Amino acid sequence: MKDVRIGVIGSEFNRLIVDALVQGALETLKAQGIEDHQIEVAKVPGAFELPLAAKKMIQTLHLDAVICVGCVIRGETSHYDLVCNEAARGIQAVSLETGIPIGFGLVTADNLDQALDRAGGKVSNKGQEAAFAALHMLQLFRKWKTER
Repeated sequence: MKDVRIGVIGSEFNRLIVDALVQGALETLKAQGIEDHQIEVAKVPGAFELPLAAKKMIQTLHLDAVICVGCVIRGETSHYDLVCNEAARGIQAVSLETGIPIGFGLVTADNLDQALDRAGGKVSNKGQEAAFAALHMLQLFRKWKTER
């Protein structure tokens, strides 16, 4: 896939987790033959900012796909639910509005151990999964375009 441009956006909040998710996404992209110059990486303050950054990145850089990664760990208030729901809703809205695939790599966990498990620990790396999903959708869209 030498002619694609991919964005990777990671949140700064819960950086220990998010750095591993970004790394997983980048490793996956490179394993699929995508080179450094084809990838734009950006950081945003938190998960809530992911959708707007994705939209702006798509509009200004004319990307073929975006991967959004972040981590929200449950606290003692309802803030967790608000951030998770709005980040997910916003990312989906941007993808539907732009028609650009967005890999969803937002880890939502009850505690740090659960988050670590999803950042390359016992479960998987959700950054890798988000990159695979975005690339799969991109390939599918290209296939449909050539079949017309």
